[in-house]
Amino acid sequence: MPNVIEITEFAAPELDVYARLTERQLLNRDAPADGLFIAESPNVILRALDACYVPVSLLMERSHIDGQAREILARCGDVPVYTAELAVLTELTGFPLTRGVLCAMRRRPVSTPETICAGARRVAVLENIMNPTNLGAIFRSAAALNMDAVLLTPACCDPLYRRAVRVSMGTVFQVPWAYIGENSAHWPHPGLDRLREMGFATAAMALRRDAVPVDDPALAAEEKMAVILGTEGDGLAESTIAECDYTVRIPMSHGVDSLNVAAASAVAFWQLGRRRS
Repeated sequence: MPNVIEITEFAAPELDVYARLTERQLLNRDAPADGLFIAESPNVILRALDACYVPVSLLMERSHIDGQAREILARCGDVPVYTAELAVLTELTGFPLTRGVLCAMRRRPVSTPETICAGARRVAVLENIMNPTNLGAIFRSAAALNMDAVLLTPACCDPLYRRAVRVSMGTVFQVPWAYIGENSAHWPHPGLDRLREMGFATAAMALRRDAVPVDDPALAAEEKMAVILGTEGDGLAESTIAECDYTVRIPMSHGVDSLNVAAASAVAFWQLGRRRS
């Protein structure tokens, strides 16, 4: 039976994870083993459970206990289930709940690039992508369009921020990811060196006159490729572009100078992630 607890006091410390802790506090860099994240909506929570993330507690509308959260509750054992009407939950959290269900879950140790890239053919590398909406959308495209893993430079947004998880539709739990380096001094070197040691050709996505189009046959012929995308606004650093094997552009029309990084990722992943026969 689920351990259902009616919310009667907003200041209860067990609700801090939903109402008062910031994303940085949830991440808990000083004690990573105690880090948490919030998964939002039944489908996202189920994907996290499928990936063996451990639930700590749930927050949901009362009506969902015997409704769309029934499967979640059956898989979560006796973890606390805090409940109230939607208006109360919105007042508590400060935002409308997507489908009325949140789950606080424990983080897991982050893998190494070498571990998640073993056997990978196409990987995405994200340089300083800071917007959680963009990051989540890129993960969703990576999952849908044949990227085997995602690597992030240390300045990237955390893939387990609530908004990134929600926008990704839980694909952050399906696509293996890791940080390529522990701080900004590790990128572009030795990060690019690590990619080459793993056998990846490197393709910098950038709008430059000397860039090859994304459908260039030489790109498709590469057995292993890392598709590198840069931060919102400025794009990839010049030092990164200079050190990559290819500079790749998506041809534009109607005077459009560029695509949002999330949209560009979908185009690049579709073309460069296509499996050779």
